[in-house]
Order: sequence, then C-alpha cells, then structure tokens
Amino acid sequence: MTAMNAPPDPALLERAERQAQIVAALQRLLPAHALLWHAEETTPYECDGLTAYRQRPLVVALPETAEQVQAVLQACHALDVPVVARGAGTGLSGGAMPHALGVTLSLAKFNRILAVDPVARTARVQCGVRNLAISEAAASFGLYYAPDPSSQIACTIGGNVAENSGGVHCLKYGLTLHNVLKVRGFTGAGQPVEFGGDALDVPGYDLLAVLVGSEGMLAVTTEVTVKLVPRPQLARCIMASFDDIRKAGDAVASVIAAGIIPAGLEMMDKPMTAAVEDFVHAGYDLTAEAILLCESDGTPVEVEDESGRMCVVLRSWGAPASAISRDEAERLRFWSGRKNAFPASGRISPDYMCMDSTIPRKRLADILLAIQGMEKKYGLRCANVFHAGDGNLHPLILFDANDADQLHRCELFGADILETSVAMGGTVTGEHGVGVEKLNSMCVQFSAQEREQMLAVKRAFDPKGLLNPGKVIPTLVRCAEYGKELVRGGRVAHPDLPRF
Repeated sequence: MTAMNAPPDPALLERAERQAQIVAALQRLLPAHALLWHAEETTPYECDGLTAYRQRPLVVALPETAEQVQAVLQACHALDVPVVARGAGTGLSGGAMPHALGVTLSLAKFNRILAVDPVARTARVQCGVRNLAISEAAASFGLYYAPDPSSQIACTIGGNVAENSGGVHCLKYGLTLHNVLKVRGFTGAGQPVEFGGDALDVPGYDLLAVLVGSEGMLAVTTEVTVKLVPRPQLARCIMASFDDIRKAGDAVASVIAAGIIPAGLEMMDKPMTAAVEDFVHAGYDLTAEAILLCESDGTPVEVEDESGRMCVVLRSWGAPASAISRDEAERLRFWSGRKNAFPASGRISPDYMCMDSTIPRKRLADILLAIQGMEKKYGLRCANVFHAGDGNLHPLILFDANDADQLHRCELFGADILETSVAMGGTVTGEHGVGVEKLNSMCVQFSAQEREQMLAVKRAFDPKGLLNPGKVIPTLVRCAEYGKELVRGGRVAHPDLPRF
C-alpha cells in the first residue's frame, strides 16, 4: 500500500477531533485573540525552561479575567480535558510542559499589582506579576519582596508559588512559602478557593503549605498576597576565594555553626566562576577552586559585627583572598556573576540541564567531588553553583540536545546526582520542582506507600486528575520501569501516564 492511499493514523484523527471539540467549547468563552490552536501559534508553548522535552498542546487559552479562567476550567472539566497552567515558562523541571491532549492555560495577562499596603507590609498581586516587579512597586515605601530567584526579572509570582521558589537570600528570609500570606484561585472543576488569609493564622487546616510547591496539581492560582520586608539600611557582600573545594564546603558549615545566618551564602566552583567572569566581569578570582559569596545586611553596626565574624571563620579555613564590597555598586557586581550563572552557561554550551537537589551542608565538598567523578563517567562537563547556606545544589550539566547520545548521558548524569544526594542524606529537589525531569528519581526517595499518600492528596483536590497530570508523582508502573530497566536514571518518557 502506498503512502498516497494509506489509511489515516487513528491517533492523529483522535487528536484532530479532540482539538475541534475543545476549540468549539472555548470559543464560546474567550475572545478570538485569547485562543490559539494552529501549530505555528502553539509551538512557542511546547516547553518551559527545560527545553530537552517538548510537547505541543492541543489548545492554548489566554484568559484575561478570573471569570474567564473559571469558565475555561469548568468547560475542560466537563469534557475531561487535562489542563496545564503556565506563567512565564521559566521553570526548569518541565512542570509547564503541555499535555498532548490538553489545554495550556497561560496566565501571562494576569500581570497587575492590585494593592500595596505599607502599614501591613503586604502586596496583593495577580499571579502573572513578575517577582522583581513586586519589589519595584514597594520600593517607594522602603519595602521589598525577599525571595529572589535568579530568574526574578522574568519569573512570575504564580510560578514561584507552584515551585516554592527560593533565591540567593532565602537562607535568612525564607522560601516562597514563608513569604506568602494568601493564595486565591480555582480548583480543576472551576470552584473558587482561598488558602491562607490576611492574618498570620487562619482557622482550620494549614492548606496554604500544601498548595505552595504543589506544581499546579491541586489548583490554579490567580491572586497572591505576599509579605514585604523593610529594605535593610546596609548590605555588604564578602567574596572569599579557596584553593580547595573541601575547605570551601567546610567554611560554609562553620559559618552556620558559629551562629551566623547570613542574608546570602552562595558557592561557585572553578568552571562556573570562569563562565560567569567572562560574561559579566564581576571580579572573581579565576585561580580559585571555589568562591563563596557571603552577604550581611541590617544596621551598619550589625553588618560590621557580622561581616567581621564571618571573615574570621573564612580565614580559619584558608581564605586569605577575601574582598568586602565597598559600596552598593560593588556589592551588586559581586552578585551579578551568581545571578547570571545560567545565561553564562548558555554561552559556553549548546544546551544545559540544571539539576536541583539538596544535601546536608557538611557534605558540600563530598557531592562536588562525586560530581567531578561523574563528569569522567558520563563524558560531559558540569559547572556548579550552590545555595550553599541551605545545601541546595544547582549543577549545570553541559551537553548538545541535538546529539541523542549526549542527551541520554546527560539524563543518566542528572539521575546519578539526585541518587547520590539522597544517599548523602538529602532530597531530589529543593526549589525547581519535580515536573517530568525528576519523575523517575522520586522512586529513589519515596516508598510506594508514601507516593500513594501523595496521590491521595491529589485526589482530594482534583478527583478527575485533570490538573497537570502525569507529572511530579510517579506511578507504580513508572517506578517498576525505573528499577528493572533504567537502574540509575534515564530518559523521561512522554508524560501521558495514567492519572493515578
């Protein structure tokens, strides 16, 4: 039989019929410009910041009001259509990768700051507001929003809530969870919900802590009330160079052991330092095996005292080459390299996969040395930047996604890092989420009973399993595949899995 008279592909027919059904339903609810379904329109939504895995959605909906969001969710619920909420698409674990037979719900147009209350020190914002825009709006009151992911110029507060994002200052000021008071949105069935409240405590169960970090599996966020904190009178950053990775790791643990909680405590290894210095010229020591950025903030007296104590600890671990920022411009220059670690890596490699795990602080040197061994094992380079103060790792594995073998080795490399982190007493994720990237590795850390409890929470919020299905929580089938075939990680298959 020739290609000319071959029967049509049943899967393609099903996709086309399903798409027509969804478009017809949503055209009654949204203006024409807020509904995309042609290939050239939906392709830009096929992945988030994890570009190694892509899937074009059937339909992209771009609602402009909460009523439209509710109507879209109700329609999709009635049709049993999966829905994947999307913000700015800066996520790094594939959490916003579309479902093959579903709707991508873009909330990019929800970008208004609704209120800033300088007395209560809160801001009420729509989910599509950029992280940095909150601090910009609060600046005239001497306030700012503390969590500062490296992508804060672009990432949205709704995405931060979904992933429980942190940033370089999360050691002292906490993650998103610690800086959010209230979240409003809708369930998968389109029912309005509210988590938390304007007060520090609310009656009933603390479901806000369940929602934050749930990666869009439980509800769709449309509005967030965040805490604001006073901008410190002074901030200084110490840049310390070490000729040995273990000394740098031990210095981190010793700073915390000394009772010092810096505003930020970050670590970069030699390959990462070289990459960012060539990009932003931050003034880093290119001969060092590792550098630490240690920031102190508060009143001038507090900063002077804390900086002095940190310098004593750092010198005790062999960091003679330390520089303290002399003014705000120099402080920002020191941080510019850390903030630009990801784009700097993009300049030296066609692609990179940024891993995200946590380990006890005392094991920082151990994991770095283990990663160096993995570089030889998998034949790929890796540049490392850490939220060292809380043990959150961000190894960036450099590879070429156009080479299938390199992609496969990169996946094995990443899975090995996650397994090793768990073996050292850590976890498979810190702030980037599980998405599709770490789905297999969840089986390393959590038992079948623990995963079933996670699924029970999912069912309680989303009985049909339509919100971001096939991600975060692996099925028993997936874990069986992991144990029998993939051994130490491997290629993430298409996430169109059984919902429960």
